[in-house]
Amino acid sequence: MGWFRGAALAAAAFLTLASGARAAPAMWRVTDGDSQVYLFGTLHALKPTAHWRTPFYDRVLAQAGTVWFEADMESGDPHTIRLLIQRYGSDPDTPLSHKLPASDLDALSRQTDVARIDHLRPWAAALMLSMQPALARGATVDRGADLTITRAARSDAKRVRAFETLEDQARMFASLSQPAEVRYLADVIHERAKGPRISIPPAASLERQWLNGDLARLGPGLVGDLRRENPGLYDALLRRRNLAWADALTSEMAQASGVELVNVGALHMVGEDGLPALLRARGFRVERVQ
Repeated sequence: MGWFRGAALAAAAFLTLASGARAAPAMWRVTDGDSQVYLFGTLHALKPTAHWRTPFYDRVLAQAGTVWFEADMESGDPHTIRLLIQRYGSDPDTPLSHKLPASDLDALSRQTDVARIDHLRPWAAALMLSMQPALARGATVDRGADLTITRAARSDAKRVRAFETLEDQARMFASLSQPAEVRYLADVIHERAKGPRISIPPAASLERQWLNGDLARLGPGLVGDLRRENPGLYDALLRRRNLAWADALTSEMAQASGVELVNVGALHMVGEDGLPALLRARGFRVERVQ
């Protein structure tokens, strides 16, 4: 069940194209009079060979007194994940196979043993399936940016904060309407089978684009497609969470000074509902620095 730790939000990783700087995952600096918050969009699962940390990122990490994450992914031990799935991701009354259209169920049966996941709600099955291509390429949540930096921050006795708990994230998915859940799973099935309804790039391309800090071609299309094709998922996964995080950071900057570093899935940085845009709209100075 370890897939759920990274699935806090698995499908995530997109930034705009850096100009003039050496290609690297993107980072923004948000400033007011006496504080600086750096925003870094992560990939939750990476191959061991992915070299993404730059001297600039490491300088920011060294300066930061507080380091933020979506959730404490180290708390995702198998027992905890199992309980969360039982509570929020399972449906003992209506099997998954009864919720999918026949064509989607047929496609799913060619990708996995449906009997093994028939007890899952569509969102939980979708998260599990969406992680498989990256994991099959050798990527792991343990080597992802989030857990790598969590360990580094704790070893340096940084103040580590999280916007959410893993249970918050499970509740978020569980709050989706059944049509939104089923559409989410159908999109994952189609992406794996014969091309996406929502234009999710292949895992290898995704990691490459993230390492290059390049989402000029992928980010707006992906976010726009998600917003248009599955507005319920877009609202729950991105918009409402980003608004809550922007509120938390606004309050933090009003009360604190110094340097803080925010590491969350890179999809949360994209578009008019992304963290850089939301904080700019609140009157902060926001600039791309990597």
